[in-house]
Amino acid sequence: MTTPTDLYPSRGATEISVPRQDPVVWGSPDVPGPLATGDLRSYERDGFLAIDQLIAPDEVEVYRQELDRLIGDPAIRADERSVIEPTSQEIRSVFEVHRISEVFASLVRDERVVGRARQILGSDVYVHQSRINVKPGFGASGFYWHSDFETWHAEDGLPHMRTVSVSIALTENHDTNGGLMIMPGSHRTFLGCAGATPEDNYKKSLQMQDAGTPSDEALTKMAGDYGIKLFTGRAGSATWFDCNCMHGSGDNITPFPRSNVFIVFNSVDNAAVEPFAAPVRRPEFIGARDFMPVK
Repeated sequence: MTTPTDLYPSRGATEISVPRQDPVVWGSPDVPGPLATGDLRSYERDGFLAIDQLIAPDEVEVYRQELDRLIGDPAIRADERSVIEPTSQEIRSVFEVHRISEVFASLVRDERVVGRARQILGSDVYVHQSRINVKPGFGASGFYWHSDFETWHAEDGLPHMRTVSVSIALTENHDTNGGLMIMPGSHRTFLGCAGATPEDNYKKSLQMQDAGTPSDEALTKMAGDYGIKLFTGRAGSATWFDCNCMHGSGDNITPFPRSNVFIVFNSVDNAAVEPFAAPVRRPEFIGARDFMPVK
């Protein structure tokens, strides 16, 4: 198969900035779905959409109990899909959770979730990545500033920006416990990071981002241009955000845990090819190669 033209070069000798070449909302606003026309316009403008309550409190409890069951299972801890905090030795993330757990698989298929992804991307969708993130209190580390698309393009081979993520809170997001931060409007500029991708980079990057990290100078300029939005909200709230948003989160040094389920939907018309800037593909539990639509 011929590799498509690389619209978003990255991991070269120097850092580069190029305008987005793809739509933000691929679907027609006339197509009915869970998102109102005004929501789609807001998402297109800002690159994200916050929803105060995507799932009800009784549903939150079901998913939180399932999260606790998974992170307490020794077999899950030993699985390569689990990422362990290097300092505390606690589970940080469990990947491919929609395949490990039927409870989370049902959430992926929920029309409140997948229906919004189809509206934004204008097509059937498949799960490029899913995981639960656990930020227990007293020192869980954050995720440094990055664009997911930069990694998914360079290391997984996603050709276009036709991918959307949803982070669903399973605990309350305070303004102090390491919540998600996004630079509104940053999705319209692609920042190609400097430096080659090491082989098996994912083993290090899942604990601490290195390759694919923007420079301080670029982040300072983007923050000045776009500002920074911190997301707070009760358990059951959700944030949808474009794959190219510059985002990150801080450490959680409070006593209050912050956990969420994170689902990445990609258009079936944007299936992954060979990586654009990495020696080998990442494992399928991080970057799926099963492009079967969610039904």
